[in-house]
Amino acid sequence: MNHDPFIVPPGKKICLAKDYDPAYKDNYHQKSDAVEKLQAGINKLAKYQDTLYAQNTYALLIIFQAMDAAGKDSTIKHVMSGVNPQGCQVFNFKAPSAEELDHDYLWRTAKALPERGRIGIFNRSYYEEVLAVRVHPELLQKQQLPHFPNDNQIWKQRFEEINNFEKYLVNNGIIVLKFFLNVSKEEQKKRFLKRIELPEKHWKFSLSDVHARSFWNDYMEAYEDVFKHTSTAWAPWYIIPADRKWFTRLVVADIICTKLKELNLQYPKVSAEHKEQLLLAKAMLEEED
Repeated sequence: MNHDPFIVPPGKKICLAKDYDPAYKDNYHQKSDAVEKLQAGINKLAKYQDTLYAQNTYALLIIFQAMDAAGKDSTIKHVMSGVNPQGCQVFNFKAPSAEELDHDYLWRTAKALPERGRIGIFNRSYYEEVLAVRVHPELLQKQQLPHFPNDNQIWKQRFEEINNFEKYLVNNGIIVLKFFLNVSKEEQKKRFLKRIELPEKHWKFSLSDVHARSFWNDYMEAYEDVFKHTSTAWAPWYIIPADRKWFTRLVVADIICTKLKELNLQYPKVSAEHKEQLLLAKAMLEEED
């Protein structure tokens, strides 16, 4: 699959409404067309993850950002369904606690970074600090900052800090993949209504979800600025069509597999001494009664 249509070129000003179609599905006409390929991707991901864990050199950080009901949870559930739980961890970042507000804004995510050999998934992330906090500036007042730069300087400052942080991670073997699940406002409405109509979905919905829709345009502008300033050569943004969940999962799985393949992961090579120990162990086991 060609991933170029999903990548935001570094430094480019994009328009989500014009440049990225939430209903895009490439050459796939229906869900059944993608099911087999998705399963193949899940199987490959399981193998890559096993090698990643054994080699213990790299880590993979996967960031999901999206508007509500875009499918972050279900994408994580389906794409990572074949991964060994020992090698994967998921963190869901909600409103910061009092303890977290007493630290710098990167602290709570920095301490949740994956160890070498593991895959870490951030369901929302430090990007909320240039998205939700930007759309709702009253949140910034709670962060106890020593000073506030004039105009939009604080967002430019944070873009620079985030880019430097991600460059540092990549330099140290933590590969960063960033996905924005691009759901349309119309599809979000359909999913909200479904959550209201189905009792088993009630727990996923609150009135605040509808309230957030009134800030839709503000969020789109904030996201577009984020993409322009933080899609980099070392950690580009991928804008994934999200109106069809089956296509979302297929693309995300394919991109993750492609990135892991590029790392040329290998199982550790054992020394000659270790091989001798293996032969000795085999002989001892075979001699047992």
